[in-house]
Amino acid sequence: MSIREPTSSVMPNEKTSLKELARLFTRLGLTAFGGPAAHIAMMQKEVVDNRKWMDHGHFLDLIGATNLIPGPNSTEMAIHIGHERAGWKGLLVAGCCFILPAVLITGVIAWLYQRYGQLPQVRPFIYGVKPAIIAIILASVFPLAKKALKTMELGVVGVLALGASLAGLNEMVVMFGAGLVVMLLYMVRRSGPSLKGFFPALLLDIPFFSEGNVRIFLIFLKIGAILYGSGYVLFAFLDSELVAKGLLSRTQLVDAIAVGQITPGPVFSSVTFIGWQMNGLRGAAMATMAVFLPSFVFVALLSPLVPRMRRSVLFAAFLDGVNVASVALIATVCIGFARETMTDWRTILIAGLSLVVTFGFRKVNTVFVVGGSALAGYLLAFI
Repeated sequence: MSIREPTSSVMPNEKTSLKELARLFTRLGLTAFGGPAAHIAMMQKEVVDNRKWMDHGHFLDLIGATNLIPGPNSTEMAIHIGHERAGWKGLLVAGCCFILPAVLITGVIAWLYQRYGQLPQVRPFIYGVKPAIIAIILASVFPLAKKALKTMELGVVGVLALGASLAGLNEMVVMFGAGLVVMLLYMVRRSGPSLKGFFPALLLDIPFFSEGNVRIFLIFLKIGAILYGSGYVLFAFLDSELVAKGLLSRTQLVDAIAVGQITPGPVFSSVTFIGWQMNGLRGAAMATMAVFLPSFVFVALLSPLVPRMRRSVLFAAFLDGVNVASVALIATVCIGFARETMTDWRTILIAGLSLVVTFGFRKVNTVFVVGGSALAGYLLAFI
C-alpha cells in the first residue's frame, strides 16, 4: 500500500464538502500528538501542501490571527480552516471533529483512572513520538518562515522576537510588540492610513442542572475565554484556580498533565479528565463544553475580519509583524522540545531519521512519521 496521499486539485476559492472536512479533522484529532505547534504543522501539511486549499501566506495570516485571541491555538486553527472552506457548518464540523476524538479518549482514561487509580502504561511509545514532533514542526515552520520574512526589517524583528521568547517574555507581549513595531516602522515611512480598532466581546449566561455543574462550567468558561498562550499554560492556571482552592488535588492535576501528553488532539482536552474527577460524566461534559465554547465564538467573530486586515495597509503591516513573531514562537517551542526530549542516542536517532523523512519525502503523511516513531521508541526503549 502506498504511503503517499494524492494532492487534491481543490482550488482556494472552491468550497469543501463537510464529509471531507470531517474525515480530515477526525484523523488529525486521532493522530496529532505533541501540542499546538505540532498540530498546526500537521494542518499546514494537509491543508496547504497536500490539498492546496490555501497558500502559505494565508495560512500564516490565520496563525497570526489565532494567536491574537484567547483559547487553544490548534483548535482555533481547525475552526478557522473549517470556516474558510465551508462557512458556518464547516466551522462547527472541523472544530468538533478535531476536539471529539481527544475528548472521548480522555473520557475513557478518566473513567479508568477513577475506577483503578492509575494511568495506562504508554511511556515507551511517547518516548519515540516526542523527538519526531521536532522534525514535523521544523518541516512546517520552514516554508512559513520563508513567507513571513519578506524584508530585512521583518527578519530583524523575527530574530528579536525569537530572543525575547527564549528569554521567557510573555507570548502576547512578543506578538503584539512585534506587530506594533512593524506597524510603527510603516507609519514612519508613510503617513496617512488610519487604524480602526476591533474589540470582540463575549457575554454568555447559560443555565445548567446543578450548582456544582454551574460552578464547573463557569470556571472553565473563564479559562477558555481569557487564557492566552500554549495549552501548557493551562496547567499553571488550573493550579491556581482549582488546586489552590481545594477543588482538585495536586496529584490529580499532575495526572491530568500526563493525560494531556499521552493523548492526541488539543491539550485542552485534559479538562475532560479534570471535570470527570470533580463531578463524574456531567462534570467532564460541562468542563469540556465550557473551555472550547469561547474558541468557536472568537473565531466566528474574527474570521470575516482577517481579509479586511490584510487589505488595510496599516493592519497588514501589523499582521506581518505578528506573523514573524508567530514563526519565532513556533521555533521557541521546537527548541524547548529538543532540550526536553533529545537526551540520549535513541531520541537523537529518532529525531534525525524523522528529519530525513519529513524534509526528504515531503509527501509522506505525518501519521506514518508519528506511528513509526512511536514504534521505534517502544523498541529502542528496551535496548
